[in-house]
Amino acid sequence: MDYDFLDESGQILREAGRLGKIDPNVIEFLAAPGRVVTFRIPMKMDDGSFRVFDAHRVRYNDALGPSRDGTRISPDLDLDEVKSLAMIMSIKHAAGRIPAGGGKGGIVADPRELSDREFESLCRAYIRFLRPRGQAYDVPGADIGTDLQTMSWMLDEYESITGYHEPAAINDKPPILGGSLGGYEATGSGVFDVFREAARQADFDIENARIAIQGFGQVGSVAATMFYEAGCDVVAVCDSHGGVYSNDGIDIPALLAHKKSTGKVSGYAGSEPITSESILECDCDVLVPASVQGVITADNADRIQARMVVEAANAPTTLKADAMLLERGVIIVPDVLANAGSVHLCQMERSQGLSDNYWDIETINGLRQERLARGYREAVNTAAAHQLKSVRLGAWINGLKRIEEAMHLRGWC
Repeated sequence: MDYDFLDESGQILREAGRLGKIDPNVIEFLAAPGRVVTFRIPMKMDDGSFRVFDAHRVRYNDALGPSRDGTRISPDLDLDEVKSLAMIMSIKHAAGRIPAGGGKGGIVADPRELSDREFESLCRAYIRFLRPRGQAYDVPGADIGTDLQTMSWMLDEYESITGYHEPAAINDKPPILGGSLGGYEATGSGVFDVFREAARQADFDIENARIAIQGFGQVGSVAATMFYEAGCDVVAVCDSHGGVYSNDGIDIPALLAHKKSTGKVSGYAGSEPITSESILECDCDVLVPASVQGVITADNADRIQARMVVEAANAPTTLKADAMLLERGVIIVPDVLANAGSVHLCQMERSQGLSDNYWDIETINGLRQERLARGYREAVNTAAAHQLKSVRLGAWINGLKRIEEAMHLRGWC
């Protein structure tokens, strides 16, 4: 990684704690995860060889409820990254008034190097060796390298071990297995939902706004579609193979069709090539980093032309860059709010699974939009009350206050 992900999250924690006058004992407790499980998964490969995969699960804090979400399968995964993401999940849940703690986990592996059988075996083994205790304790969800299919395997493995059906024990499943409608679109659609509220608060005209999106996977492509349908001009996008730029705006449905047929956005007719790094600095009104952490730094912050940065990825902006952009008057819609559509969807998925009563997509979309907009408004109000430019700190203060109240009521400190 380009910077110390865990240390940056810890700095935000301490600063929000100081500004929000959070009990120092609460901050001390939150300075490290509540529980960390690290284990190794032995596996026989298709060719008869033997491999061992390292795996982790972090339950950061569960004062507000059972820890939930995120399972990454990536060759670059490390434990500090998992700890930091679990901390962010704790704040994301608390700032969104979701009764859950932050969890994160994953396996150090490259799914592209595994056969279908090996990949299924690895996902099932993760659940066996994790030894999860169900819906009221810790609920794994999907993240990088995992999807509807992997979570289906994990649910089946869990239910095979326990001997009974428990759809709320695993998140991000297909609807037919007790998942929720709207899961695939939740994060990307949520990015637009929060952007719309931020634009309303800032009297920012959405129509014809120039949008640049770094990342065109599940989140970036859905967000791009939402921006396009709202009348914005999406001028630049990129994926892992390269990027495309058009000063007049890109036809997103046509670009999606191009990517489906070619596997990449590069080569789209009527566009110019652009690098992932250049997208960050291109002529746009709104920049949406939707790929990885740490892409907006002190080295490039002064060249960013956007008037608003909407963080669809986790921690795409370093603290130094954050301060530089705020000083210039750039509006930053922070990750704990901007990409929280998935955690609100997972809360709805849990509620439906526990009640065995499943909702229509209109209900789900309406609740997601309402809850995301409320979270942003509350963060803006808290920032203003503390005379802060940073909505990020407003969101963290709100989250910490709710965790603090829960910890005090439980008698933990």
